[in-house]
Amino acid sequence: MLKFLQIIFTITAISLAGYVLITEDYKFNPVTMLFWGLTLLVIGLRVFQKGHKAIGWLSIAVFIFMIFVLIKSYLLK
Repeated sequence: MLKFLQIIFTITAISLAGYVLITEDYKFNPVTMLFWGLTLLVIGLRVFQKGHKAIGWLSIAVFIFMIFVLIKSYLLK
């Protein structure tokens, strides 16, 4: 299940990033960051389940930081 979510989030993030690069319409950057963050969360959970706790915690910490930056960027607009 986590692998499926990782694939879906990654494809969505890459598609949105490609759209932003091609059209130069940057209004989807926060959504792209959200999907990259969700991808990192799923990667962190999968790695954590495999027993690599340090890398799992690092990925989850980066996810939390990305969500914090997203919320902060919305509050500053």
